[in-house]
Amino acid sequence: MRFFTVLGIIFYTTVLSLIGLILIIVSLNWISIETINTWLQYFYTGIQVKFILGSIGVLLILISISFAQLILGKIQKERTIAFSNPSGEITISLSAVEDLIGRIIRTLTEIKDVKPNVIATKKGIEIDLRISLKTELNIPEFTAHLQEMVRSKMEEILGIEEPIIIKIHVIKFSPHEEKIEDKKPETPSVPFVGYRKI
Repeated sequence: MRFFTVLGIIFYTTVLSLIGLILIIVSLNWISIETINTWLQYFYTGIQVKFILGSIGVLLILISISFAQLILGKIQKERTIAFSNPSGEITISLSAVEDLIGRIIRTLTEIKDVKPNVIATKKGIEIDLRISLKTELNIPEFTAHLQEMVRSKMEEILGIEEPIIIKIHVIKFSPHEEKIEDKKPETPSVPFVGYRKI
C-alpha cells in the first residue's frame, strides 16, 4: 500500500512538473510559434502518434481514478474503526465516537465544555480532548480520573483490544456562572381595581 502511495506522489509530481515546465517555456517564448505549429500538425496528422497520445491519455485517466480511489479509501478507513464479527465486518464512524465521548464527559460537573478528536492509527486509538473546566481543582488527579473513565467506557462500549491513548488539553478555567434574577420594579397598587362606576 505504501509503495503505491509513493508511486502516486512521484507520478503526480512528474506530470505536474512537466506541465509547469511547458507553460514556462511557452510564456518565455523559448520556442517559436512555428515550431509549436509544426509539432501540433505532426501530432494531428500522424496516425501512430494519435494512437500513442490517445493511449497515454486513457492511461493517465485510469491511473488518476485508481489513485483517487486509493487516497479516498485510505481517508475513509482512517475515519472509521473496523472489527469483525462472525456475521460480518462492523465499522464505527469516528465522528460517532467523538459525539459519544462528548456526551459522557459533559455529565461531569467539573467540565464546562469539551471538544474531542479521535484518530485511528496503527498504534491504536488516539483521543485528543480539549476541555474547559468550571472550577479550579487538582488537575493531575482530575485528568487521571478522566482518562481512566474515558478509557474504560470506550473499552466497554466498543469492545476493542487496541491501546487507547488519551491526551487532555485544558484550554480554559471558567468560573461558575451565577444566575442573577432580574428584579422587576414593583408597580404601585391602584386602589379599587375592578370596581365600576354605576
